[in-house]
Amino acid sequence: MSKSGNRAVAYLKPGAVEVRTIDYPTLELREGPGVAPGNVGRTCRHGVVIKVLASNICGSDQHMVRGRTTAPEGLVLGHEMTGEVVERGPDVEFIEVGDIVSVPFNIACGRCRNCKERRTGICLNVNPSRPGAAYGYVDMGGWVGGQAEYAMVPYADFNLLRFPDRDQAREKLLDLTMLSDIFPTGFHGAVTAGVGAGSTVYVAGAGPVGLATAAAAQLLGAAVVVVGDLNAERLAQARSFGCETVDVSSGSPGEQIAEILGEPEVDAAVDAVGFEARAHGPDAQEAPATVLNTLMAITRAGGALGIPGLYVTDDPGGADRDATSGTLKVRLGLGWAKSHSFTTGQCPVMQYNRQLMKAILHERVHIAKAVNATVIGLEDAPRGYAEFDRGASRKYVLDPHGALRGVRPV
Repeated sequence: MSKSGNRAVAYLKPGAVEVRTIDYPTLELREGPGVAPGNVGRTCRHGVVIKVLASNICGSDQHMVRGRTTAPEGLVLGHEMTGEVVERGPDVEFIEVGDIVSVPFNIACGRCRNCKERRTGICLNVNPSRPGAAYGYVDMGGWVGGQAEYAMVPYADFNLLRFPDRDQAREKLLDLTMLSDIFPTGFHGAVTAGVGAGSTVYVAGAGPVGLATAAAAQLLGAAVVVVGDLNAERLAQARSFGCETVDVSSGSPGEQIAEILGEPEVDAAVDAVGFEARAHGPDAQEAPATVLNTLMAITRAGGALGIPGLYVTDDPGGADRDATSGTLKVRLGLGWAKSHSFTTGQCPVMQYNRQLMKAILHERVHIAKAVNATVIGLEDAPRGYAEFDRGASRKYVLDPHGALRGVRPV
């Protein structure tokens, strides 16, 4: 194992990423693109270095690559990692070299009030700028991203989910890599929307998070899951595992939902789109509050909205002046009148990842197939980003070391 370099995917400028050689990770957070000044020099005796076996391209990464955030040039991307531990710090007690692990995208200390309350998405000790941190993401502390050959993970004993059997983990790696973000995030959206046995559910967005949400709703016992999008290929992917679909390019979802369910409302609704939402109808332009307002209109009184879709405080490409600061024209009065509950923010991955791991290992769910996981090499990341931006109905999984060579979803 060479420690001379580390190939990684870096953000260049809007619409462009490149694979660069960066420093091999150490147990110290060094100065670099996006690193919070207060985190420079932070020593992580409690951390490990992992050999990245799989790292996924996420829609949240795509927001940065489109230039819709304040991400700096050179930021190393990637917050969805699964890997093998190759080095451990002197304060690590329970994680061993050789363990195969899932890395929650939330970075959490395990010691602060929020971590002790299992709200690991808003840890108070890992980001000097605001609560919560993540790997390879703007304003999230500057922890180096995992679309790379190797990465450092702090607070390893607390953060890492160790798979119980190395051989089984490698066999199911394409499914298990979804545990770092997309599957728990979709599950969180469904849980916070109140999905349970017999629920009728509407999921806005048939991208990978929306598809993961739909699969999660089925796992939770939903009677009908309706997925809305304007991308025909993504809607077809939703139908491939038993979802009903709504084409929002044809107009507002309410009437189409009524044709499917016999009534225009659902029990639970999930926003898997976020701040780059478009209005409904043919050739619709960006209108960032569209999804939230639609969900309030189609969710029954007393229902709930899960909102795992990303919303930001700074959007240089916002549709209007308000949108550039994350200020949206949301019909809160409608939600108030219908006594809706709203849950926003990062998914606290550790609330769900162990249970979802068990569901995968015991063949209760086939999440890689649901999201159409597609393996590509690390050097192919620029192509993966470009195809994903054009609306490809795929969840691209980077394979830096060939651990997924020849693997397909099952």
